[in-house]
Amino acid sequence: MIPSAFDYEAPATVAEALTLLADDTREVKVLAGGQSLLPVLKLRMADPELVVSLQRIDELRGVRLEDQTLVIGAMTRHADVAREPLIGAHAPLLARAAAEIADPQVRHRGTIGGAVVHADPASDMPATLCALEAQMQVVGPSGDRTVPAAEFFEDFFTTVVEEDELLTAIRVPSHDRWGAGYEKFTRVAQQWPIVSVAAMVRMAGGSIAEARVALGNMDTVPVRAAGVEAALAGASPTQEAVAAACASAAEGTSPTEDLNGDATYRRHLATVLARRAVLAAVADAGA
Repeated sequence: MIPSAFDYEAPATVAEALTLLADDTREVKVLAGGQSLLPVLKLRMADPELVVSLQRIDELRGVRLEDQTLVIGAMTRHADVAREPLIGAHAPLLARAAAEIADPQVRHRGTIGGAVVHADPASDMPATLCALEAQMQVVGPSGDRTVPAAEFFEDFFTTVVEEDELLTAIRVPSHDRWGAGYEKFTRVAQQWPIVSVAAMVRMAGGSIAEARVALGNMDTVPVRAAGVEAALAGASPTQEAVAAACASAAEGTSPTEDLNGDATYRRHLATVLARRAVLAAVADAGA
């Protein structure tokens, strides 16, 4: 299919991009990797008058470590996130989730920032970043602001980023002493997950000292399984104890229903995948 006609700009700096986004006389869409936007344009589900590409803005790419915090440029591609040594050392959960996104073609074109701002609840990145308690760096006419991942996603395909703002970076605290596990279920290879679970555990004295468990595609936004996290704190890292804690994984969620499964099926998947992800994280932590 062919998109509607639109103007195209490819600024070289964030400042130039913000100037273009400030044009309130026409509808503007931002192009990152294009793996979500291009299908939408081809189906004419969106008809912008101007598309602003971020491809030439080098300052939005790359990964660096600042005071035990990873700073990941929004235009960093999924494939680079998956294989970046700094991310593997300080946020292995993020590297593992990125390595499982779609297929190699998508991972080599799609960007972490584009996926996050697109805010598809089935995407691999939102729940993962919530489990990591990442901070989103947003810039606009009023300057920079930092938004916790838990507050960044507002609804289906909706974030706090305004039409005249850009997500420029994602800040992830170092979790080099945590174990990580990521599980998702798809009906066919490379499909969006029906349910996904990102889990992290910190061990101390042979027990689980702290746990974080985030669910993907169990609501309109990523959901932290607070009941599971509370039950795991201080628990023995045995299969029986983890299974008991994860039995409440779906509590408080409102999963959608479609051809891939109804709400009951998704709640069951959340319980099973949470158990698997937590046990993988425990093993990763060396328990």
